[in-house]
Amino acid sequence: MSMMSKDLENLVTLLDVEEIEVDLYRGRNTDEGWVRVYGGQVVAQALAAAQRTVAADRPIHSLHSYFIRPGEPRIPILYKVDRERDGGSFTTRRVTAIQHGRAIFSLAASFQVMEQGLEHQDRMPETPGPEGLLNEREWNEKIGERIPEPWRTTWTKRARPFEFRAVSHQNLFKPKKMEPAARNWFRADGAAPEGMALRAALFAYATDMTLLDTCILPHAVSWTDPALQSASLDHSIWFHHQPDPSEWHLYDQTSPVASGGRGLNIGKIYRQSDGLLVATVVQEGLIRYRAPR
Repeated sequence: MSMMSKDLENLVTLLDVEEIEVDLYRGRNTDEGWVRVYGGQVVAQALAAAQRTVAADRPIHSLHSYFIRPGEPRIPILYKVDRERDGGSFTTRRVTAIQHGRAIFSLAASFQVMEQGLEHQDRMPETPGPEGLLNEREWNEKIGERIPEPWRTTWTKRARPFEFRAVSHQNLFKPKKMEPAARNWFRADGAAPEGMALRAALFAYATDMTLLDTCILPHAVSWTDPALQSASLDHSIWFHHQPDPSEWHLYDQTSPVASGGRGLNIGKIYRQSDGLLVATVVQEGLIRYRAPR
């Protein structure tokens, strides 16, 4: 695996939250022209803050979070950590992300000492590997002028600390109705630094990418359609094993239901090398569609 790309280096720096008081941390932001902070960044920074208060031999095993208000990209985010429990095997933390004195995000995280136990898992589905598939940047370059502005400029300039390769692409601007299922390969753009805590935070950052797309597939609605209002409402991750973001992982995604202006998405993440089920992710998103009269 090659050395870290500049974008991955920037993400590692972004996750190095600054301690400004006991159990209070400040996360830097990056303004890439988006109207709100990318949800995966807030999840990862909140996890990084929680991990600062937990013993290194207790890795994260699950987190559950809610997006309360859109984050503003141009100012830092404060993360307040509450130490709810330090038990014999498990540690629990709650984190509140704050901007302008108001909560924009909340996270509950549970950590556990590493131990052996009963094991079973779903089998990784058979699917083409990442070799030979186009990544996001290569795909955008291929369709080039067919991407309308302002998306063309935004997509070509945004940071890509992770490389994603879709098993099957569709036209984002003129989508066709599809089954609510998708598969994407992903890995960090370079060798991730050592350390379970940092690698878990990096991995958490990536899990918010592509997942919400799944519940839109059956409806042939483009993300660029002004009638569509979409946003992540919550985000949960179960870490079955500690991940190495530098390795290829298959993100197997399904959406079992959409109703009430919301869509539920479930992702199982498998390691390519041995089919290990590393994590399961569940996210509900707002998909409010108001067709013009």
